[in-house]
Amino acid sequence: MGTIKATNIEPIADNGTVTLGSSGDTITVPSGVTVAGGLANTPSFKAYMNSTQTVSSEVYTKLQIDTEVWDTDNCYDSTTNYRFTPTVAGKYFVYGAYRYDTGSADQVRYAEVIIYKNGSPHTDGTQIGNFGTYTFRNMLLPVTSLIEFNGTTDYVELFMLRDTASGTNVNGGSRYTYFGAYKIIG
Repeated sequence: MGTIKATNIEPIADNGTVTLGSSGDTITVPSGVTVAGGLANTPSFKAYMNSTQTVSSEVYTKLQIDTEVWDTDNCYDSTTNYRFTPTVAGKYFVYGAYRYDTGSADQVRYAEVIIYKNGSPHTDGTQIGNFGTYTFRNMLLPVTSLIEFNGTTDYVELFMLRDTASGTNVNGGSRYTYFGAYKIIG
C-alpha cells in the first residue's frame, strides 16, 4: 500500500470524474483535517439571547438573539436585525428555541416558536395550548427546519408568539433562548 502526495488532483478530460475508492470501500478523513469547498458545513453560526426580553401577549415578536457563540463567515447580525444571511447558496439546517417564564400568577393559553424566512413565517415549531385551569411555566419551545438559501438575499429570523393574561418574559441564557444554522449541502 502506497501513499500518493499531491497538491491537486484533476480528471484527465475537462469536466470529467475523479473516483475515490469503489463500492464498499471506506475513505478516512483524519481528525484535525479541515474540509473546505463544497463539503464544508459553512457558513454556520450559533447565538443566544444574553438577557431577558419582555414581550407582549398575542404579538408575533422577533427574538433578540444578541450573543454569538460562533459565526464562521460573519453572516449573523447580532446587533440590529438578529438575522442569518448566508453568503453561500445551499440547503441549511436551521434550529432555534426560546424559553419563557410566566411566574405563578399568569397562565399561558397558547405559545409558539416560528422560523421566518425573508420576513414571512416559514416553519412553525413547538406549539402548546392550554384553555383549562392549568399554568405552563418555564417551557422551552424548539424548532428545526431544512431551508434552501440563494446565497445573496435570503435570510432567516426567529420569532415567537404567546397568548397570556399579561406580557411575560422570554428567558435569556445560552441554554434557554438560542438560534443557529449550518450548511448541509451545496
